[in-house]
Amino acid sequence: MDDKILSGKVGVIFGVASHRSIAAGIATAWASQGAALVLNYQDERVHNNVCRLAKELRSQFGTKVLLLPCDVTDDAQISQFFVSVREQFDHVDLLLHSIAYAPRQALDEGFTKTSREDFTTALNVSVYSLIALTREALPLMARGGSILAMTFLGSQKVIPHYNVMGVAKASLESGVQYLAADLGPRGIRVNAISAGPMQTLSARGIADFSIMHKFHQEHSPLQRNCTLEEIGSSALFLSSDAASAITGQVIYVDSGYSILGMPGLYSPTEFSGKE
Repeated sequence: MDDKILSGKVGVIFGVASHRSIAAGIATAWASQGAALVLNYQDERVHNNVCRLAKELRSQFGTKVLLLPCDVTDDAQISQFFVSVREQFDHVDLLLHSIAYAPRQALDEGFTKTSREDFTTALNVSVYSLIALTREALPLMARGGSILAMTFLGSQKVIPHYNVMGVAKASLESGVQYLAADLGPRGIRVNAISAGPMQTLSARGIADFSIMHKFHQEHSPLQRNCTLEEIGSSALFLSSDAASAITGQVIYVDSGYSILGMPGLYSPTEFSGKE
């Protein structure tokens, strides 16, 4: 008897850029628990990295892994992507949106210098794509399912050099709530994971990211950064029947950093418990 909690389920994953990306960590967690996977790649630039992950998952877990191209800014490509998915699977149970992008100048310059074009690009790629992907996935999710999006604390607090991406993530989180309300009657849950800073390809585009990463490690209540495995485990929980009553939520997987109002001034080791 197969006791894996995602046995028989099919997961579609957008956003694998390398084996160290958050999407790769979640793909590994889903595959480890029996899910068949469809991995998206945008273009040939990342194709080899996605192929490498697919081979590792097939070898390690014996799961079926399909690779398909798709640029999420092109509705025709999104439609064709799910046509191709339907040729291999008669249903989809899980969908991961781990996609975010803003032009480099929109991150490096002051927020007031954000151009209309860069703002539109960031919101189109990072937010609207979730709506577009969900809409095309719905015919394959007739038996319900779980949709996950990845967000970051910059949606709620000002993070240096995050700029328009903070606005995009705030919009994404609002979109998660509206989708959850829209799709609840269909038995589809929609949630977001707000992960702590991770050493990924996209993070390299943020100036002084290494400083942010170290500061988070030193000042979060757990005094460390989260790991890909921990994010994957959280995604596994939210995708499983154990989270069947959870929808429209942002779950923080950040070693507790998000609870602090003045993290630079608070250190739990300074308090002895005495008056």
